[in-house]
Parts: sequence; C-alpha cells; structure tokens
Amino acid sequence: MTRFIFRNPVVEFPLNEGPAGRSGYQITVKQAAQYMNTMQTMAESTVHGIPLLFKSNARNHLDPNSKAGINVSNGAFSAWPKEAGLAATRDMALIKQFAQIMNKEWHAIGLRSMYGYMVDLATEPRWHRIHETFSEDAELTSDIIRTLISGLQGEQVSSNSIALTIKHFPGGGPQENGGDPHYDFGKNQTYPGDNFAYHLKPFKAAIEAGAGSMMPSYGIPLGQNLQANDVGMSFSKGVVSDLLREQMHFKGYVNTDTGIITRTPWGVEDKTEAERVAMTIAAGSDVLSGFKDASMIVQLVEKNLLSESRIDQSVVRLLIEQFQLGLFENAYVDADRADKILGNAEFQAVADYAQRKSIVLLANPQHILPLVSSAEKPLTLYTMGINVKAAQAAGFKVIAGDSATAGFVEGGTHSSAKQADYALIRVLVDNRGAAPNLFVGGADPDELNFLAFSDMAKAKSWHVSPSLSDIQQVMQDVSAQKTILAINFRQPFVLDAASGLQQAGGILATFGVSDAALLDVISGKFKPQGKLPFALANSAEAIIDQQPDVPGYPEKDTLYPFGYGLSY
Repeated sequence: MTRFIFRNPVVEFPLNEGPAGRSGYQITVKQAAQYMNTMQTMAESTVHGIPLLFKSNARNHLDPNSKAGINVSNGAFSAWPKEAGLAATRDMALIKQFAQIMNKEWHAIGLRSMYGYMVDLATEPRWHRIHETFSEDAELTSDIIRTLISGLQGEQVSSNSIALTIKHFPGGGPQENGGDPHYDFGKNQTYPGDNFAYHLKPFKAAIEAGAGSMMPSYGIPLGQNLQANDVGMSFSKGVVSDLLREQMHFKGYVNTDTGIITRTPWGVEDKTEAERVAMTIAAGSDVLSGFKDASMIVQLVEKNLLSESRIDQSVVRLLIEQFQLGLFENAYVDADRADKILGNAEFQAVADYAQRKSIVLLANPQHILPLVSSAEKPLTLYTMGINVKAAQAAGFKVIAGDSATAGFVEGGTHSSAKQADYALIRVLVDNRGAAPNLFVGGADPDELNFLAFSDMAKAKSWHVSPSLSDIQQVMQDVSAQKTILAINFRQPFVLDAASGLQQAGGILATFGVSDAALLDVISGKFKPQGKLPFALANSAEAIIDQQPDVPGYPEKDTLYPFGYGLSY
C-alpha cells in the first residue's frame, strides 16, 4: 500500500480521552508532519522504495457538524466558509486565493492529494451531503472547480501541486428521495427531468482544467443509456470506460469510493468479493479505496480472470502521479516550520474576509439592519448561540439568552429578552438523533422529507438549536420585527409559514462563519454581499414535488431564488 487516507483532526491544542483511534484522535501540526515523515522513511526501506501519497477529505472549512469520512474540522488550518459559502461570494479571485492558501497549508504537513472537491450539484435538497456541494447551478460550479484546480493543482500535476480526486462522477446530486448512497435506501440516482447531461458539466470543466483523478458515485444510474445501468457507477464499464474515458477523454486514474467491494456493492450484492473486484477493474477503476487484499487480485490474474497487462495499466497511471508530485525526489516536509504556515494571521485574514462576503441577507423588511450601537447610544442585544465576548466587541450590551443567568429555561420563558432592544439568534440544524447505523450522517429514511422547520422541530432524527419553541418565544418577547435570525443552511431548509420564522425582522443565510464575521455584517461594518448558491422552497411539499435532477422550483413554490441576496 502506498496510498493512505489521513483523517486525524490537526489542532493547536489536542483534547483527547482514551486510546488513539483512526479518525477522531486529535494531533498537533508538528505531530502530523512528523508522522508523515516517519511513514515515508518506512516506505523508503521497502523493496521498491515507492513514496507514500497521503490524501484527505476537506479540512479548511468552518463546520459545526464535521463527520469522519466526509470532512474534517478545520482545527489549526485556516477557517473558510463551507463550499456553498465560497459559491455565495461569487468571487473567483478570492476562491483562487483560498486554493493557493490551502495548497501551502496541506504541503506543510505532507498532505499532497485530496478526495475532492465535490462537484455534485445541489438539485436534491433532501440529500444530506448538500453541505459539501457548491451550488445547484452547473455553470457556477464549473467556474469554481476550474478555479480550484488552477490554484491547488495547476494546469499539470507537479511538485507544487495538491492533486485532486474530483467526485462523484457523473454527479451524485439526483439522489432518489434524497437518500444517501452510503446506505441501501439511497443507492439509486434518478433523472425524471431527463437532466443527466446537466450534471456532467462540472466534470467536463474539471477534465478540461487538468483534473488527474476521478471518483465515481456509489449510486446506480437508473434509466440511463449506460451499460451496465443497474449497478453502482464503479462497476459499470458504460460509466467509467465508455462515458468518462472514451466520450469525455479523461486520461487520469479512477479512484473508487471507499467500501464498494465490501460495504456498498450496489447492484452486485449477489456476487462474491472476488467477482466484484474483477468487475470494477474491468470497468476501468484503478484504486479500490478501502480494500487491501492484494492476494485476491493476484489470484484473479492467476485464474486468467484479470490480465497482468490490465493491472500494469493501473500501476502506470498511479505511479505517474507520484512521480509528477515529486515524491520520488523528496517526500519529506519541515516539521518545525509547519506550525508557522497553518492558519497564520495573513492566511486567516483572507479567510475572514471570505466568511463575511459569503453571508447572504435574505430579509430586512423594516430595514432594522444594520444595528448601529455606539457608546452614546448603546443597544442591548439578547443573544442565543453567540459568543458573548464577540458581541461585546461589536459594541453591544449583551444578555446571553442561552445562559441560566439570563432567565433561560429550555422550552420555558425568556423573561430577560423583554429588556433587550433586539434579539440575535444563530440557528443550527443537525441529525444527532438519527439511528447510529447512519455512520456518515443524515436523517432517518422516514424523515428525509422533513426540511421545514415545523417538521424538524417534531422529528426524532432532526435537531434544531435553539429549539423552534425557544426561537418563537424570543420572537414573542422581543417582538418578531426586532428579532434577527442567522440560519446555517447546511441544506436548503424551508422557512415554512407555520414556523413563523419568516416574520423575523432580519434573516441571514450563513454557510460556516464565525460569530465575529456575522456581527460585522449585523453591525454594518461589512455590508452583506453574498448571493444564494441554491434556491429555497416555500413549503415542504415543494421539496417533495421537485425533480431531483433539476435545479430550483417553479415560481409559485420559491421563497428565495438562486442568486438572491440583499445589501444595505
């Protein structure tokens, strides 16, 4: 094995209890660099001395719900908005800076390749991995992936590159009923709007920009003219060889998603592991991620079920990248210097600007925003989900509504809210109540339709923080018109009429930002500039009725369209 997925969070001050685990155990910047250097030394001592390639999922984004195997908390890395937040800036020069900074930070500890970015389109809002996508719009996503490849990898993979594995070909957005393909109930991709070609556009852009690696989706492409079209993408010659390689002229290597041989063999459940291995290699895949039984491949060659020349083809494709990355010349990093690179003040200043620029002002009907508080006329702000010191630094007197000293009792009264001039509430949604077997996240399958706040508030597998009832109570005590909601749109949630959230005096959409960034926009120090990366429906029914392969909604079902965003 010469390729490894690095999953550990890299942080300034690790907080760990119990034995080290493969995913969640925190380590310092220096430890990460030392670990990779040590592994490279071990690799040098092997028969062929092939250097190792360490890959990672995204780890430069502010995410309150990071999940092992999906993305990693930013920790010591510079903290940027989530992917949809980058798209909301509509600023390709800024996104290029993001890519260049990320390149330097990953290089510093020895990370040289990424499982990403995802160019799946956000056309099915019930899919919980929308938070890793950039947009519902194919053109915007294409522009972004071209920019990221330019900044991270360059026109050609070289010793200056972070090599990307673009995923999930040919577009994992149109998930049937919003299910995730890590799970049996989400294994199908469906195209009722006959929009298959629309989802290919960002992949075409990535190939033209020089992407060196592709990862097929787990899903089964229902009804497409690809043979086979009743098996997961990695098992289909029609997807990997005919479409990707022949029609789209992709010359790099194909890296399967993790676990297709043992855990997610959709459409080939009745076959043995050996048969699955033979099938995916025959289809055109070069890396079987999450599979390590090399003896099985040797046996398949010995039984003439795979040719040695086909194995050689994959070996060449993989080694080319390791040569291009300069790993054979020098695979080591300066562990003592890494601390000075990750998350340094210069890098974080650019990331802070991106956070502010990503915030979208959705509603300000009475023009209460910006809230201007001064020493002469100080405003008292009742807050929930906001760091008190950050709010005070922005010039406000603060009543911390999620503190017992503020008279807060969950589901009870907020008497102290009546003493405030305005209320500011950060709203986060996650799936902490979901079944434990949903190992990469998402709602229970019978609650995938619950994207409206009124529905999520009553659901088992959804958690709204603060609770909807507490938000409503504050809106009553302070008045709805003087309540400002900052909602983290991990998915395109529905501000349904029954929730009352549309009555707020100010509504902002965030996609992974700090309290300081939010307060700069609230106070008018930074005028909102963000534009919605995906449309927001006005009802749960609109979500259910929409075609999962088609972006947006009919006008009658749209609360805020793609590209919407106000300013002061």
